[in-house]
Amino acid sequence: MGTIVLSELDPKFKYEVAEQPGGENIKVCFSCGLCTAGCPVSEIDENYNPRKIIHMVLLGMREQVLSSDFIWLCSLCYTCYAHCPQNVKFTDVMRALRTMAVKEGYVHPSFPDRIKEIDNLSQKLRQQMALSILRRKSEDASINPAELLAKASREVERAKSPVS
Repeated sequence: MGTIVLSELDPKFKYEVAEQPGGENIKVCFSCGLCTAGCPVSEIDENYNPRKIIHMVLLGMREQVLSSDFIWLCSLCYTCYAHCPQNVKFTDVMRALRTMAVKEGYVHPSFPDRIKEIDNLSQKLRQQMALSILRRKSEDASINPAELLAKASREVERAKSPVS
């Protein structure tokens, strides 16, 4: 998080986030950390921390949050929400923060569509990879993730190509 400069804090920020659909409960977060403990993104990136993002919002760190790459790394899977005892809909909070980041000019208006395209592609690749190993689910076989990814990529590309 770095040094917090009080004069740069926006005390209205948490209220603006709370006014967004899904952001209503952000102020009741008590930083238990269950959102981070269950987050698949934090499992692969030790710097990704939903609890820290919420804390930054609650402190009023508007510019740091809206300019952060972290709001775009969330996979919007709702695992955090499923674990939250306070019903803080972190996934919806992330959507609200993304909308605010676009509206306030921190990212180009087309950026959310590019992220969505990546999200869709990653789901297609995951599905193809899972289908590859499902065919052998009754076997005790090791897998080569790189090989599965290459095969899945070819399948996804083949599905995109028009039939000639």
